[in-house]
Amino acid sequence: MTPQERIESDVKTALKAGEKERLSTLRMLLAEIKNERIRLGRELDEAGFVAAVRKGIKQRKESAEQFRNGAREESAAKEEREAAILEEYLPQQADEAEIRAAVERFVADQGLAGPAAMGRVMAAMIQQFGPRADGATINRIVRRVLTG
Repeated sequence: MTPQERIESDVKTALKAGEKERLSTLRMLLAEIKNERIRLGRELDEAGFVAAVRKGIKQRKESAEQFRNGAREESAAKEEREAAILEEYLPQQADEAEIRAAVERFVADQGLAGPAAMGRVMAAMIQQFGPRADGATINRIVRRVLTG
């Protein structure tokens, strides 16, 4: 079952169960996937799907922060619940210890050091972990390893 088929199935389940918040969140995700497919002119691959889900999560977390700054806790909580729903559609994420071990191994094998090696290490780690780790986490770990 493709990720999109899974979402469509979950939309039907949420509709039958009367889960309005889940239903609206999944419909927005399907719309985002459709828009991205139209923009690219082709079906989304796994990386494109994960990027669309991460974009939705990021938007909701930013919105939650803005709502908190505006003293609108109820709206912030709603955005966070929607982000949690979307996180269910991400592949199992690599933990920081696994990423750090891979970075340290790559740096040692290649004999790299210092901030000048950042680009090479980032490219290798993004290729290795793909959708299992977000770029910000990889970046933070690579910086620590290369400067620490």
